[in-house]
Amino acid sequence: MIRHFLDIPELSSTDLHAILADAKLGKQARKGLPKGAVDPEPALPGIMLAMIFEKSSTRTRVSFDMAIRQLGGSSMVLSAADTQLGRGESVPDTARVLSRYVDALLMRTNTHASLLAMAEHADIPVINGLTDRSHPCQILADLLTLQEHKGELSRLKLAWVGDGNNVASSFLHAAPKFGFALTLGCPQNFAPNSDDVGHAINAGAKVHVTTDPNQAVADADVVIADTFVSMGDADAKQRLTLLGPYQVNAALMSAAKKDAVFLHCLPAHRGEEVSAAVIDGPQSLVFDEAENRLHVQKSILKYCFGKL
Repeated sequence: MIRHFLDIPELSSTDLHAILADAKLGKQARKGLPKGAVDPEPALPGIMLAMIFEKSSTRTRVSFDMAIRQLGGSSMVLSAADTQLGRGESVPDTARVLSRYVDALLMRTNTHASLLAMAEHADIPVINGLTDRSHPCQILADLLTLQEHKGELSRLKLAWVGDGNNVASSFLHAAPKFGFALTLGCPQNFAPNSDDVGHAINAGAKVHVTTDPNQAVADADVVIADTFVSMGDADAKQRLTLLGPYQVNAALMSAAKKDAVFLHCLPAHRGEEVSAAVIDGPQSLVFDEAENRLHVQKSILKYCFGKL
């Protein structure tokens, strides 16, 4: 059976915890090694990972490239323009062809349907590098960061502030799997996906949605933000107007716990969704969070090949 990594709800809590545990051990084992050095006992020698990017990428592209190299494999990067996908070749045909050439496929795509179609027709593992629905790799990196700095996840209250976007959806997907409480403070026009909220609550998660950012962060251990205007958004002016009151700044952070930490998946726009004082201040974990993309994604790759 092919092991894809498409979305958090499709994985068991046991497998998700195993990925985080392995990432923690793998990170410790890398201490002192040059970043380009292969792991002392590489788990995936000779494996070729193809990466298709329909959206621009810094962290996903570089972290997965380094992940497979450290595991003993190699990668190739393809944009939609580099392939016949950009000229109308179907996703199923692309999946069948790439399955003959490479061992695994990462996809960062505009539509979740394209990811699912690729996985349906591929004979190799397919990994979600981001879609319009979710960003599961990012959320596991965030949770590893919180384990490192805050300990047991089930004891934490997380507060999401701003646009209830695909990253917010992935936090909703993760809440019942890891047991943390989650409050989302979003304007009505940018509320989180109601189906995701309902599924999380029905699965036993402690989830609350509010339009009040101060209420969202009250007593929170973690405050999380994301860009107000993402790639492809055509309503930038409206977004900045409606989301402006949800900026994470020193005043908003003061409503959270004194030792609360700040997360942001990057890229960040200082002065919009977050103030420079917060993202560059002592409560910010954003660069630990970015580094942990690498370690988590190595474990995701190992999961896909049955190495956990």
